[in-house]
Amino acid sequence: MSQFTTDSEPNPQNEEKKAENSDEVLVQYVVLRRDLIDTWPMGSVVTQGCHASVSVIWSHKEDPHTLQYCSPENIDSMHKVTLEVKGEPQILNLSEKLKAGGIAHKLWIEQPENIPTCLATKPYPKSVVALFFKKLKLCK
Repeated sequence: MSQFTTDSEPNPQNEEKKAENSDEVLVQYVVLRRDLIDTWPMGSVVTQGCHASVSVIWSHKEDPHTLQYCSPENIDSMHKVTLEVKGEPQILNLSEKLKAGGIAHKLWIEQPENIPTCLATKPYPKSVVALFFKKLKLCK
């Protein structure tokens, strides 16, 4: 029952097409909940981020940026940024902001508990998505 959001509404495809031919770094953002990091085993929280990351990559496996990000020449130099939010309201709010901005992402909802645990974006040029994450802290 995890929630998957595709590019919709204000579509950043113009920026994507412009960046396709540039050398701009592609990045995938992964956002974890700090309250879970403080209460769950670390491995369980990391696993949630892995679920969201793999899910959004697979769901966008034909996307030009995903193909470039996972290409044989780039597979060993992927860029991910792992950030944190305080808790459930913040992760849901971030998901809504990304949705409104047309940023494809996966909000991972752990089952059967129905708990939104994290989210991950599909790979994007950093300039397209960085502003959505500028107020968040690096996960430590």
